[in-house]
Amino acid sequence: MKILVINCGSSSLKYQFIDMENEEVIAKGLAERIGIDGSVLNHQPKGFDKIRIERPMPTHKEALQTVVDALRDKEYGVIKDMGEITAVGHRVVHAGEKFAYSVLLKEEVMDALKECISLAPLHNPPNIMGIEACKQIMPEVPMVGVFDTAFHQTMPKKSYIYPIPYEYYEKYRIRRYGFHGTSHKYVAERAAAMLGKPVEELKIITCHLGNGASITAVKNGISVDTSMGFTPLEGLAMGTRSGNIDAAIIKFLMEKENISVAKADEILNKKSGVLGISGVSSDFRDIEEAANKGNERAQLALDVYVHYVKKYIGAYAAVMNGVDAIVFTAGLGENSASMRSSICKDMSFLGVELDEAKNNVRGKETDVSKDGSKVRVLLIPTNEELMIARDTAELAGKAKK
Repeated sequence: MKILVINCGSSSLKYQFIDMENEEVIAKGLAERIGIDGSVLNHQPKGFDKIRIERPMPTHKEALQTVVDALRDKEYGVIKDMGEITAVGHRVVHAGEKFAYSVLLKEEVMDALKECISLAPLHNPPNIMGIEACKQIMPEVPMVGVFDTAFHQTMPKKSYIYPIPYEYYEKYRIRRYGFHGTSHKYVAERAAAMLGKPVEELKIITCHLGNGASITAVKNGISVDTSMGFTPLEGLAMGTRSGNIDAAIIKFLMEKENISVAKADEILNKKSGVLGISGVSSDFRDIEEAANKGNERAQLALDVYVHYVKKYIGAYAAVMNGVDAIVFTAGLGENSASMRSSICKDMSFLGVELDEAKNNVRGKETDVSKDGSKVRVLLIPTNEELMIARDTAELAGKAKK
């Protein structure tokens, strides 16, 4: 069984083609500048150098056709015909309250996803375009939707209801949804495997730390709380996003700076976070370099980021009445030993003891806690594409029966 995993942006299409017999990626790539002059596909088949294909891609349909053509190319292709594509798994950002699990993308599901566009206006439209393009090119191939929000649909109501008039939840479904769910689910399951225990018996705090970042409390295998909310703006200070702030600041800034709602939203989403504090960059590598050279605002940005993460870890340990493991994943969580060290510092009261020697590692699945640490500290590279492929393979297999 071979699964094509698709992740569509507004002008991009990222993909992996995975052989589920051994869960091996046999091709992957990225189509860029869709709908823009200079469209290009960078295609990486197993056993070949990266191949650059320049071709007009006015829509996602042409981009997907270029991908399919590359997969079955006589010279560097990895399949002989379309029949080798068993199913296609699509990453979809927002499914609202409609789906708690991955589903086959039937017409009623597509209608539901379109209803969620108002909740994710930047992400759902390109996700839907990618699905529709696939259906046109591969009408007989099963399509599966895997949703960033689905894993968090297990949260109890007390975790997701905002303390605003309840009628706004009833009318507009304003609530906390959470994101990065596919990543949180994957690393929680890997953590259980590393600890040699069923995930249903564990309390795990998963820290997806990248330019966009979120933390999730996973109790007995399900999400019971998560830091992102109605949108990915809530929660931690991030690369360019503010995370949690006093809501009154928005009105105050609009009046003082004489700016529109759209401008205020742009400031909070694109000009805040560690970029806003440091004035240096949204890239933590640049900020760390500046801090090491004595830039006080750069150091402050790092301190604020660490402080937010530590607060959530403490809160989620309280929510779950304990914690068995803390997992670090995503770009920053996987690759920054200094960030993991700073976050775990002074948490011995919780039973967290980091081994600095073990922690001196990047992007490798490993336990970085001391041998006697009550709470295990794990570094687990995330693999959202594999999680999507697994769900897709399972549902496609059931659909054939």
